[in-house]
Amino acid sequence: MRKIMLAGRTGAGKTTLTQALKGERFTYHKTQYVNFEGALIDTPGEYVETKRLGYALALYSYEADVVGLLLAADEPFSLYPPCVTGMVNREVIGIVTKVDAASGNPQQAAEWLRIAGCKKIFYVSSYTGEGIKEIFDYLKEDGDVLPWELNQKTTKNHKKSQKIIK
Repeated sequence: MRKIMLAGRTGAGKTTLTQALKGERFTYHKTQYVNFEGALIDTPGEYVETKRLGYALALYSYEADVVGLLLAADEPFSLYPPCVTGMVNREVIGIVTKVDAASGNPQQAAEWLRIAGCKKIFYVSSYTGEGIKEIFDYLKEDGDVLPWELNQKTTKNHKKSQKIIK
């Protein structure tokens, strides 16, 4: 699986999305440092919110195959300047989080991510699971077997073996 670095302001849903992608129970904790966990890199919101720390994101992006810029659907503005994706030489995707928020405007958040330079946009709710499979499918490489595919393969193989036995 391609490695992804998640970046966004505090409260954008980076850690919650990380927990959803890993299939973990949601527990809120403030991300204090850059966390490298398998194919996921979770970054503190302050790195996007502070200009000097923002440069560190460009450096950390060298550890990833894909950079995911997160913007919550209920955010009133975007911190991302136009064409900011040009700061890194990695593919940058946009991820609109909290699409299930009653006060959210996912289309506005997606437009802000496009202005920042994101060509591919995902719409996600970590709580309902909406969009999680699409992110996995996008990060998947040839030969990767995702958990739900493993179940399907096992079921298909089991049915084939039953046919052979009968």
